[in-house]
Amino acid sequence: MVAYPDGVPESEVVRSVEVPADEPTQSVIPSLSPSRAADFKTCPLLYRFRSIDRIPEAPSSAATRGTVVHGVLEDLFDLPSAERTPDAAAAMVAPQWRKLLDQEPELAELFADDTDHSRLDEWLKSAESLVRAYFQLEDPTRFEPAGREQYVETTLESGLRLRGYIDRLDEAPDGRVRVVDYKSGAAPREAFEAKALFQMKFYALIVWKTTGTIPAQLKLMYLSDIDELTYSPDERELLALERQLGALWSAIEKSIATKDFRPSPSRLCDWCDHKSRCPAFGGTLPEFPAHALAASAVDRRTENANAD
Repeated sequence: MVAYPDGVPESEVVRSVEVPADEPTQSVIPSLSPSRAADFKTCPLLYRFRSIDRIPEAPSSAATRGTVVHGVLEDLFDLPSAERTPDAAAAMVAPQWRKLLDQEPELAELFADDTDHSRLDEWLKSAESLVRAYFQLEDPTRFEPAGREQYVETTLESGLRLRGYIDRLDEAPDGRVRVVDYKSGAAPREAFEAKALFQMKFYALIVWKTTGTIPAQLKLMYLSDIDELTYSPDERELLALERQLGALWSAIEKSIATKDFRPSPSRLCDWCDHKSRCPAFGGTLPEFPAHALAASAVDRRTENANAD
């Protein structure tokens, strides 16, 4: 955790973080979110399928569970502090699922053949277990977040717009900021920690550019493993990230201009919705859109799901 002043309880150290971006605005390129930037870094063709062709992807039970868990942990702080208990949070899982299902009826397909509801019951129990695991990492009765599922956005001097949703923002009385992200998946091995932190540094850059404050701590909470990864960024590496993102966008613009998005085959391809249309596996690419504009809107569910 952020090292708050001695003798100051955590319940007294969190106040409002003023990040001047309440809702996504309509815009055109250039624009990047952490997930779309990660897509291009992982596989340029995946970026094309998601951001230019905008081909729908089938929902997965794991990603949908992550969305439900994120929703519960967001709404948990609507309760009075004394009522933020593991049982209360677990009881919010089923209503959160029903709420999500009302918003996205197609998610019912996940359990279309579950005639006795046994798979759904097990799935809901697994989500409840993740929510309960959160309480082993911190005590939500001791503080009030400054922001939850907060949309943040900034435009760099280069004209590149960065945007995304931060799960939680905390701020201490002395102005130090903590960026928190919940993960329903397993913690990465040490060799892959840098990839996991890319998303958090991306958010740190936005917070710094919009508030003038570099977050004192980036905190990833892995509910499946009941583990956490923390990191303290500095100005030097955030400036390096800004340059890196500028170069990344230049590569995206070049790919758009040449209509050339190369696949990068890896073990991740076995879980890719677009494998059947990928040339690396004998597929045929769809015709390149006549007016190729990379998607600029940020979908909270997609960001969270792809980040887990």
